[in-house]
Amino acid sequence: HVQLAESGGGSVQAGGSLTLSCAISGDTYTSGCMAWFRRTPRKFREGIAAINTNDGKTYYADSAKGRFTVYQDDAKSTLYLQMNNLKPDDTTMYYCAATSGGRACRRGGFDSDEYTYWGQGTQVIVSL
Repeated sequence: HVQLAESGGGSVQAGGSLTLSCAISGDTYTSGCMAWFRRTPRKFREGIAAINTNDGKTYYADSAKGRFTVYQDDAKSTLYLQMNNLKPDDTTMYYCAATSGGRACRRGGFDSDEYTYWGQGTQVIVSL
């Protein structure tokens, strides 16, 4: 059974930074596509950053390009999202997701229906 647990959310002023973490546990998940999603008023879950854990290729939504970086630790046991220059519009719940295999990433990484495992989310609040 695979479990994902996010942490690192919190409150920050606009222009500040946060690093979200997603701990992966369970011995049935070895590699595939992992991503960060967030809840928005228009989409239940909007994909913002994804990584193919096999080849390290990354994918970013326009809203994340230049500000957010997705990466894994060497043991591939934790997924991170480094968020810089945060804006009030970044305020929402953030979720990590994972799926085995690379299909989700080959399809762009941001189709939530492609992901099997989800964390409970971590709240980010950005104030002026």
